Amino acid sequence: MNRTAKRILFLQGCFALALALVVLRAGQLQLVEGSYWSEQAESRRTARDTLEARRGSIYDRRGVQLAVTQEFYHVGIAPNEVVDRRVLVQAGTRALGVGAGELQRKLRAGKYLYFYGPYTATQIEPLRQLKGVHLEGSFRRDYPSSLAAPVIGRLPPDSSRGGSGLERALDGILTGTPGEAVFLRDRVGRRLESPARKISDPVPGNDVWLTLDAELQDIAERELEDAIRESSADGGDIVVLDPRTGELLAVASRQAGVDRAASSPTAFTSPFEPGSTAKLFTAAALLRLDKVDSTERVSGEGGHYMMPLSRGKPREINDAHKVDGSLTLADAIKVSSNIAMAKFSQRLSTVEQFEALRDFGFGSPTGVEFPSESRGQLKSPEQMIPDYSRASMAMGYEIGVTALQLAVAYAAIANDGVMVTPTLVREVRDPAGQLLYQHQPEPVRRVVPPGIAAKLQGYLRSVVEEGGGTGDEARLANYELAGKTGTARRFVGKRYEGYRASFAAFFPAKDPQLVVVVTIDNPTKGSYYGGQTAAPVTKRMLEQALASRYIAIDRARLGGTTAAVAAQLPAPAPRVDAVAAVTRVAWPYRKPDTTGAKSVATVPDVTGRGVRAAVLAVHQRGFRASVKGTGRAVRTDPAAGSAATAGTVVTIWTEE
Repeated sequence: MNRTAKRILFLQGCFALALALVVLRAGQLQLVEGSYWSEQAESRRTARDTLEARRGSIYDRRGVQLAVTQEFYHVGIAPNEVVDRRVLVQAGTRALGVGAGELQRKLRAGKYLYFYGPYTATQIEPLRQLKGVHLEGSFRRDYPSSLAAPVIGRLPPDSSRGGSGLERALDGILTGTPGEAVFLRDRVGRRLESPARKISDPVPGNDVWLTLDAELQDIAERELEDAIRESSADGGDIVVLDPRTGELLAVASRQAGVDRAASSPTAFTSPFEPGSTAKLFTAAALLRLDKVDSTERVSGEGGHYMMPLSRGKPREINDAHKVDGSLTLADAIKVSSNIAMAKFSQRLSTVEQFEALRDFGFGSPTGVEFPSESRGQLKSPEQMIPDYSRASMAMGYEIGVTALQLAVAYAAIANDGVMVTPTLVREVRDPAGQLLYQHQPEPVRRVVPPGIAAKLQGYLRSVVEEGGGTGDEARLANYELAGKTGTARRFVGKRYEGYRASFAAFFPAKDPQLVVVVTIDNPTKGSYYGGQTAAPVTKRMLEQALASRYIAIDRARLGGTTAAVAAQLPAPAPRVDAVAAVTRVAWPYRKPDTTGAKSVATVPDVTGRGVRAAVLAVHQRGFRASVKGTGRAVRTDPAAGSAATAGTVVTIWTEE
C-alpha cells in the first residue's frame, strides 16, 4: 500500500473516530443527560413567579371594616416595546403623576423605567392595555380605623403572615393560597411578555366577622381614655360581653401615654388582684355548700378587726365603709366589708375555696380565640396558709385574674349559673360569601344552681341601689343595674403601692344582656375607689349604648322601664353589610311623663357643633335625634326655634 493510500486510510479512521465520538456525545447529551439540559434551557428561557393571594378581611358584627387588604401596583415601562409613545405619555402623565417632558426624556433614553408608586387600580387603569407597560401587582394590609387595634393585631413589616392579635390567631383562616405564573426572558435575563403565563390562580383568604360591635367598641375606648386622663391613671381595661352567648362586644385596653394602636391587650394578658369584685365568688361557695344562711350575722367590728391566726400575730383587717353592728352575707357584699367576708370565709376549707374559684374559671385560660392569653394565678390548696389565705382570697387577694376572666365569671352569675366560653369570632365566610362557620354558644359548666345565682344577683342589685351600696354612682335613672365595686392595692415589684379600681356589672339586672367590667390602674388624681372611679364609666357607657340605634340591645327585653320610656327608645337597626358612619353620643335620661300629656319644647340651635354635642343638646330637650352626613351641624329639621312635642325626631344635617 502506497503512502497516499495510507494517508487516506488514516484520515478516514480519524473521521470515523471523530464521528463516533460525536455520536456518543450526542447520545450522552440527549439520552443520558437530556432531561438535565432541558431543565437548564427551560430555566434560562423561563422563570416562575408566585402570585400573592389576597388576605381575608376582618369585619365587626355589622360589617364595619376593621382590617382589609388593598391591591396596589408598581409600574414598569419597556421603551423598546412601546407602540404609540404619544398615547403612553398622555396616559402616563395623569396616571403616574410625572411631567410629560420628563417622561419623554426617559423614554428616548431607551432604558427600562420603573415607577414604584404604589398606585391604586383606579390610577393605573388607563395604562392596562398599552404595549410596553408592565404592571406588578401586590397587596397592602390596611386598618381603616384604630378601633380594637390591640385585639385585631398587625402584620409585621414586609410579611404577609399575622404577627399579633387576631391577625396571628386566625392566620390560617385569613391567609389565601398563592398562585403561580411563568414568564419568558431573553438570553440576558430580561423579562418578555408571554400571552399565557398563569399556571394557577391565587385563591383569596376567608373573611371573618367578629362579635365586636364597632360603635360600642368606640364608646368603650373613648370612655377609657377619658377615665385614664381624668384620674391620671397608668392604664385600664374595659370588657363587654353577652352572658348568654359569650360574644365579646367590646374589649378596650389602654396604657397612659401610649397610642391606641400601640397599646398592649392587657384585658387578655395582664392578671391583677381583683379586690372586692372577687367577694361574690366566696359568697357563691358559702351558699352552694350551705355554710351560711340569709339570717346569719357576724360583727362588723366597727370597721377595724384584729383577726386571730392559728400561727403568728393577729392580722389587721380594715373596712373602707365602716359599719357598726352585725352584717349578713348580703350586707357584706352590699357595703363591701372585708371584715365580714374574712369571718365568713373561715367556714370554708382551702380545698373548697380553691374548687369554687377554679369552677369560676380562675387559673385557666378562658378559651377565647386570642394568642398568649394569660391563665391568671390561683394557688393550689397546698400553697395556701389556711386561715390567712382564705381571708385574703375572700377579699380578692392572693389571686390573679384578667379583666376577661372576671367578665366571664360574672357572666356565669348573670346567666343563671351557667358559664359560657367567650368568643371573638361570629362568622367565617369564603371569598364567594359562602358561610363556613357560625358561632353557637358553648356552655362550659354549671357553676352554681339557678336559685343561688338568683340570690347572688340580688346581692349585686343591692350594691347599686340608692342608700348605702358602694356602687350607687353607676345607678341608671330608668333601668336597674347589678354590680360590684373593687378597690385593691397593686403589687409592684416586691411591695404594694397604689390601687386598682374596678367595677363589674351586668345590665339590666333582670334578664341581663350585657356584662361590663371596667378596671382603672393606679388612679392618682381624685378618688381611687372603684365606686367613684370605675362605676361612673360603666354608667356613661350604658347611657350611650342605649342612645344608639345600632348597638344590639333588645329593647323589648329591658326590664324596669315604663311604656312611655320604651316608646321613646330608638328601635334596634337590622343587621347590614356595612355602615358608612356611626353616631356616638351621651344620652341623659329623662323621667317618664306619668300624667299622659306630652310636653312641648323648643328645638335647640346646634349650628356649628360637632355630632356628639349636637345630639346631646337635642336629647336634653326631650327629642330623638337622627344624623345625616358627617362633620359639623349646619341645620335641623324641624328648624331651630320651632316648637315640637317630646319624642319628636329631629334630623341634624351635617357637613365636613
